[in-house]
Amino acid sequence: MWKYVVTRAVHSVLVVIAASMIVFALSHLTGDPTPLMLPADATPEMIARYRTLMGFDRPVHVQYWSFIKGVLTGNFGRSFMQGEDALQLVLARLPASLKLTLVSLGVSLLIAVPAGVVAAIGRGSWYDQLSRVVALLGQCLPNFYVGILLILFFSVRLNWLPPTGGTDWKGMILPGLTLGMYAAAETMRFLRSSMLEVLGQAYIRTARCKGLHEFVVIVKHALRNASLATVTVVGMQIGVLMGRAVVTETVFAYPGMGLLAVNAIAHRDFLVIQAFVIVMAVIVVSLNFLVDLLYGVLDPRIRHE
Repeated sequence: MWKYVVTRAVHSVLVVIAASMIVFALSHLTGDPTPLMLPADATPEMIARYRTLMGFDRPVHVQYWSFIKGVLTGNFGRSFMQGEDALQLVLARLPASLKLTLVSLGVSLLIAVPAGVVAAIGRGSWYDQLSRVVALLGQCLPNFYVGILLILFFSVRLNWLPPTGGTDWKGMILPGLTLGMYAAAETMRFLRSSMLEVLGQAYIRTARCKGLHEFVVIVKHALRNASLATVTVVGMQIGVLMGRAVVTETVFAYPGMGLLAVNAIAHRDFLVIQAFVIVMAVIVVSLNFLVDLLYGVLDPRIRHE
């Protein structure tokens, strides 16, 4: 068990390092941010002096090594545009993004679990066919399109909810529903497939022959065993939802990490972008690690060697 934990921890660290290298390289491919950080009338001498001061004239690998040494000590540098610590800017927006992700995940489970179970029980029925069509649409429609439609309907037409997102309950509904609809479609599809496989097992027939109520058979025996693959999807969706929240937060002007990252990209604020990607990478690899360990809790037959 401990060997597996150590191996997975090493792999997680390597993934974070690889993510930092990729985002560092891509950030520098966008060009030199020096002209954006100086007045429009800055002379070439001023630009060259400032570039040397910030270290932009050094080789990329030297800049990356300096960045990594700072990261190891918790120093991600200061935002070029806002003049504040880049990591603190990202962490200050993290609670809002986590709140939106959890609300979206809750919405997706409220939709996907009953819909997936009912679709599996009524395999081949009109409801099953409808649920698969809805799941396909939920995964195909882009977030920004769904968000705009929800704003037009609930905010502009009905005037029930604010068009912009916020951390209060009203401001969370539309962004949470936008993200949750995508996650619900995928979760429902996986849960339906898992339920169909489990419902065909011999122990389900045995439970029914014992005279157990159908609700007990479905919930206690079928759903619990079908949840193993679904837990994997749900655990991975948390990271996916946080990534897709970048677009959703931009559409609703939600004060999360995604909106901060979009603004940083527009202004070539390298350090904020790098801090955002590294924080996201740490969250995603940690969630994947926890999901792997949760396997053993849901299914005692699984042992990590």
